[in-house]
Amino acid sequence: MTTRADTLQLATRGSDLALRQAATVRDLLSGRRLSVELTEVETTGDQIRDELIHRLGKTGAFVRSLDEKVIAGELDAAVHSMKDMPTERPDDLVVAAVPERAAPGDVLVTPDGSDLADLPEGATVGTSSLRRRAQLLAERPDLTVEPLRGNVDTRVEKLLAPSLQREHQERHEAEQERKEHAGGEAQRASEKSDGEGSDPSDEDDDYEFPYDEDVEAWFDGLAELERRAMERDPDTEYDAIVLAKAGLDRAGLTHHVGTSDLPLDTFVPAPGQGALAVTAVDGDLAEDISDRIDDPQTRVETTVERTILAELGGGCVAPIGVYATLEGGVVHTNVRVLSRDGDEEVRVGRDLPVERHIDAAVDLAAELADRGAADLIAEAKRDAGAADDDAATAREEDEA
Repeated sequence: MTTRADTLQLATRGSDLALRQAATVRDLLSGRRLSVELTEVETTGDQIRDELIHRLGKTGAFVRSLDEKVIAGELDAAVHSMKDMPTERPDDLVVAAVPERAAPGDVLVTPDGSDLADLPEGATVGTSSLRRRAQLLAERPDLTVEPLRGNVDTRVEKLLAPSLQREHQERHEAEQERKEHAGGEAQRASEKSDGEGSDPSDEDDDYEFPYDEDVEAWFDGLAELERRAMERDPDTEYDAIVLAKAGLDRAGLTHHVGTSDLPLDTFVPAPGQGALAVTAVDGDLAEDISDRIDDPQTRVETTVERTILAELGGGCVAPIGVYATLEGGVVHTNVRVLSRDGDEEVRVGRDLPVERHIDAAVDLAAELADRGAADLIAEAKRDAGAADDDAATAREEDEA
């Protein structure tokens, strides 16, 4: 293997989560006697911060810029969240390694750990994933699903901001009440010492401060993420948000919020969710990376998932969930394709033979298409095109 100065230059986005993911790959490679250096690359998805993912042009807004550096020979390899990768890639670029997968599912995140069934009627849930939106509405049509963009920590801050700000206000008001009560007590004590006495009817009941610490001590005890949330002025107040469990865990934020795992059979994950992918130019370096850190089981499972996605052609504009698990000689595969409003769906569960898992995945995708998935995806694409046209018109009107 040949790398610059015997150090593998690994491309990554600059977000906290992306850096943590890249560090995971770096540590895996470093543990196998390879020196690795991370290099941050700004991507199209990072630059366009006010657009939803499905309006960024096509799948891969966070991926292409990294891979371009690799293809150009400026960097040796790149680390991606597999679910963000387009199914099409340049011929000379390969997925050199797929390390062992983390948790594949989604979690409902709330300030207090409520389950989906416990959310009040009409609750507002944040997600910019069309798949998650459709699955939420299929389960709870009463919900209001609002867009939510940003890094994982930004999304959590937007969720926590209103409740933290309310608690700060309530604590401040309670502290003011305590001070006023203390001042009244002091005044009555002074009058009594002057011999003026007091009317028993004017006596306040004993006041009990409802908190175990004052505002300053409470604020000092907040985590840095919670302090940042206090400074936000969110446009939308979310009762809950939905995130990938792996991303929340990797970002180290699980202990700041309440979470409830969403069932994998209903909230079928995005293809490749929870898995990382290391891309490199086809050749000796890619083979060496594969030998060091590729996980065969995760490779088979994610290959099935992404093959079905590629065959269906939904990309990021259609709500498609595919989840595969390898057990013995079969790959248990669950696919759910929905309309964007969650009203219609095509769902199939199938055991695919591992010895021909790619061909079997192609066949399953064809069956799904024949059973109505192709129609749902075509409708989703038309809806996406209309939404893009509306957004473009709105921008033109704003500029006029």
